[in-house]
Amino acid sequence: MSAPLDAAPDEGTHDGPVMTAHRAGLIGCRSCGRVWPEDQHRCSRCHARLVPPDRRGLQAVWAWWFAGLIMYIPANVFPMMRTETFAGLMGSAEATIMEGVIDLIKHGSYDIAAIVFVASVIVPVGKFIAIAWLAMVAGRPATVDQAHTRLKVYEVVEFIGRWSMIDVFVVAILSALVQLGFVASIHPGPAAVSFALSVAFTMLSAQSFDPRLIWRGLPLRRRVK
Repeated sequence: MSAPLDAAPDEGTHDGPVMTAHRAGLIGCRSCGRVWPEDQHRCSRCHARLVPPDRRGLQAVWAWWFAGLIMYIPANVFPMMRTETFAGLMGSAEATIMEGVIDLIKHGSYDIAAIVFVASVIVPVGKFIAIAWLAMVAGRPATVDQAHTRLKVYEVVEFIGRWSMIDVFVVAILSALVQLGFVASIHPGPAAVSFALSVAFTMLSAQSFDPRLIWRGLPLRRRVK
């Protein structure tokens, strides 16, 4: 469950109690979102085990977060792709993520360079910042508007997670298609593995975060605007 059971009138216009599932003696199922009494141990809808939100679960969030950050460093330092022509007789070229972006800009492929830069730099760094911020503010006092902002940030992190592997997909496709034997070949570099691990670890970090903690710090009463 990611939203409170709000029993008050229109938000921000009345001074009424902010009712959440926790304060109503209910527990939300993380699988389907249905709420049940706190003494129930399994969800009757999806049969998942009901676990109350606990800030100690943030330890797993931070553990996966640090693992992803550590893997992201070699992903940007080592080459992402290696190209060989005429079995290496004409030389080979290696390029890191940023070197690949710069090469694309030099060749006039500004749109592709922008996509690679956003997917490989902006998105991963943004995810690291967003997950760390959510983990730090989870369970802390917040207004209803602040809680909704935190929920939106969490939903954005969840949405962009599926697009985080675009660099690895591109390298894998090129490695499979550009295999011309003696003429030319493309091979993934060591950074591809590090980048894939970094993405996987950050996805696990986001999935370890319990969004129900977002609503645990709401005040007992609304603020009148």
